Formats: sequence, C-alpha cells, structure tokens
Amino acid sequence: MKTGLYFGSFNPIHIGHMAIANYVAEYSDLREIWFVVSPHNPLKSKYSLLPDHHRIRLAELAIGNDTRFRVSDIETKLPRPSYTIDTLTYLKAQNSNREFCLIMGGDNLLTLHKWKNIEDIIREYPLYVYPRKEENVRITPDLELIISQADITLVNAPQMEISGTFIREAVKAGKDIRHFLPPGVWKYIIDMHFYE
Repeated sequence: MKTGLYFGSFNPIHIGHMAIANYVAEYSDLREIWFVVSPHNPLKSKYSLLPDHHRIRLAELAIGNDTRFRVSDIETKLPRPSYTIDTLTYLKAQNSNREFCLIMGGDNLLTLHKWKNIEDIIREYPLYVYPRKEENVRITPDLELIISQADITLVNAPQMEISGTFIREAVKAGKDIRHFLPPGVWKYIIDMHFYE
C-alpha cells in the first residue's frame, strides 16, 4: 500500500494542514496519509513548541475517525535530533507491506540539499510536493541536481496562507480564531491555555 508521510511539528495542527492532507488523499494516488509529529526540526527554532504528547493529541483530535489518516508518534521515540532518513529507515523495517512517500511543501523542496543523507531519500522515496508561497531562494547546482534526480509528483493543492505562527500569535493576543482549527483542537488549546 502506498502511504504518504506528512511530517510536521503541527504546533498546532490547523485547517491548512487538514485541507492539504484531504486534497492529497483525494487528488493523488495516495489513499493513506500518516501525520508524523516531529519533536523538533533541526532546521527550525524550538521556540514555543508544545510538548510532544500534546501535539500528538491535537493531531488525533484533528483527524477524528477519518480512516484515510493516522497519527504517528514514531519520531518522539527515536534518538534526537530527529532526521527524516532515520525515521524512514525505521518505518520501512517495521512496515514491509507499505511503500512510503514523502508529502512536503514547495518550500521544503528548496531545503533538500541541507537534509541528512538526501541521496538515499530521493533514491528510495517518491516526493509529493504541494505549492507554498514563493520565496526568493537561490537554487544552487547541488540543489538543482538533487531535484532533477528525485521522483517528484506535483500536487496542485490550494495554497493555504495559515501558519502555526499565526495561530500561536492570535491565541496569545486573545483572538477568537476557532474556525482556523478543527473544533476539538480549538477546544483543547483553550481548555489547556496553550500559547497564551
């Protein structure tokens, strides 16, 4: 079975994440998507990151009983810092019946040259890339070579201009942004006083 791995800090998971996953599940050949909750992206700041178990719970609340989706906590159990290649190697060993693929935004595609063992990743795992807001990134010859060798499927999902940063800042400012989040996620954040 072809399974898409949608990595993210999901801090918090919001309707943008859900819309992209929904689109990929309906408009590509991926029928199963795992939300892989990352403890800390080595390429990002750790500022205001909720503890792992809360972000996993928020993701579970977001997907509810949608059988196309699953939450994976595998990265919280592996050594840190967390690298995609290590997670993929572990998942492949535990799930020989699945063909794993990576789901990522176009912005992540432009950072592939910084990933650990990227040559191994692009040799074994197809990439499903959805559009993100264009950034002025100079494509180096190294990055161009990596992209040219990767098995990339472009998924023309609607661009979502919602970010975890926006959500966190809005909650801190006391804004009622309940419709930017799945209902259970909004309730959990408010009940737990996260990001205030």
